[in-house]
Amino acid sequence: MHILVASRIFAPEAGAAAYRLAATVKGLEEAGHTVTVLTSRAPGAARSTRGIRRWPVLRDRTGAVRGYVQYASFDIPLFFRLLAAPRFDAVLVEPPPTTGVVVRVASRLRRRPYVYFAADVSSDAAAGIGVHPLVVAVLRTVERWVLNGAAGVLSVSSGVSGAVRSLTRGRAKVAEVGTGIDTDTFTPAVSGAGAEAAVPTGSKRTFVYAGTMSEIQGAGVFVDGFLKVMDRFPDAELLMYGQGVELAELAERAAPAGNRIRFMGVAGGSETAAALREAAAGLASVRPGRGYDFAFATKAFASLACGAPVIYAGVGPLREIVKRDNLGHSVDWDGGEVAEAMATVLESPAAPAERARLAGWVRENYSLRRVGSKAAEAVAAAVRRA
Repeated sequence: MHILVASRIFAPEAGAAAYRLAATVKGLEEAGHTVTVLTSRAPGAARSTRGIRRWPVLRDRTGAVRGYVQYASFDIPLFFRLLAAPRFDAVLVEPPPTTGVVVRVASRLRRRPYVYFAADVSSDAAAGIGVHPLVVAVLRTVERWVLNGAAGVLSVSSGVSGAVRSLTRGRAKVAEVGTGIDTDTFTPAVSGAGAEAAVPTGSKRTFVYAGTMSEIQGAGVFVDGFLKVMDRFPDAELLMYGQGVELAELAERAAPAGNRIRFMGVAGGSETAAALREAAAGLASVRPGRGYDFAFATKAFASLACGAPVIYAGVGPLREIVKRDNLGHSVDWDGGEVAEAMATVLESPAAPAERARLAGWVRENYSLRRVGSKAAEAVAAAVRRA
């Protein structure tokens, strides 16, 4: 089959969606299908290739395609790109729901099915961060219409599957494909190096947060925690990679730490992996009560895949997994508890054998290779049904 992928973000841009879709495309191609990605023009990947067609898009001041105007700058051209596309068999579309609306209408006009990749339920998240109830109601209606029209819905977790079924009143055809991290990029050793040439890991007394800084993640809990513990460990540092609506406010809160809390901007997977290999611990969080209590924070998998134990703050299925499988520290979304976890990590750093165990655990349980294969099978099955 010839599958189109419609997404505002795609590799090499950093982000869970970009990595997940790249793995799915690889899975589809390995299964013998042809894939064309319709995405945005991204920093460091401005040109189109034969399989990835890029289009200029508006970005916010942090460089993200986030916000109604930014979404529209991708969605409106996407409609005409789909109408003009050479013959295809189906479209795989990534949130937001506005992109789903465009794909549903264009797919109907082209008489082709589409599959929706639900990494979350946007209307639940909007309600969680305090969006006006009228806007949330409209978003729920739109999202339900998009999900119910799909030949299949791919879900990243049981929590998302349940939320999709609840929103669609059981009508959506959900296939749970899981989530994970790119274990070819996020590794405990430099890519291509043998075990004997592995880079020393945990060699710096740093904590690394790599991901979005928004109301949902609540990354400020790590700034607060570090401020509480930094006087006890004068050589420790906190590195914050990424972007988000809370970035400016977090930078202001971090001012008392001087250059011991550094905001590194957006980085590619290789740069982030290098920082995590050397870190005492990686950081991940899901803020409670923001509509994402069921979410997997994939940045935790990135940390573990590089051999760094994780300090996980907040709610979600990962909290129990980290505790159950001894992957680091699970704490409440509380600056004091985070500070104590940071102190414990610095006082008792993970040994090389332990860091190797953590990386192996991710490869065994949450590699995107497996997710990509499952997603490819689910897409093909949905298209055949349609």
